[in-house]
Amino acid sequence: QVQLVESGGGLVQSGGSLRLSCVASGLTFSSYAMGWFRQAPGKEREFVAAISRSGGTNGYGYFVKGRFTISRDNAKNTVYLQMNTLQPEDTAVYYCARDWRNTAGYSVTSAEYDYWGQGTQVTVSS
Repeated sequence: QVQLVESGGGLVQSGGSLRLSCVASGLTFSSYAMGWFRQAPGKEREFVAAISRSGGTNGYGYFVKGRFTISRDNAKNTVYLQMNTLQPEDTAVYYCARDWRNTAGYSVTSAEYDYWGQGTQVTVSS
């Protein structure tokens, strides 16, 4: 079965950095775009970043403003999210997910993602 396992979350001070990883198994990883979403307490899940199956194109949520970088290593079945200049408002549980559509692009809509990891907590202190 498909499994997505995130890691790399933690507690960091404002202005700090974290690198999240998501290891996938049970799927042909290189055939699918992958995305990162986040959900803060009391808020809806929101799109953070996505990357095409080849890694050639990517997109980010409006709030990223050049601070985050998504990348992938298809040989390692892993997608990464490098987060710099973190702010307290970035505090959330971060999830990776698979875009089920098997297309050359990527989606920014959570409804087009079918498999999700368990999430990793990111907490940014002020």
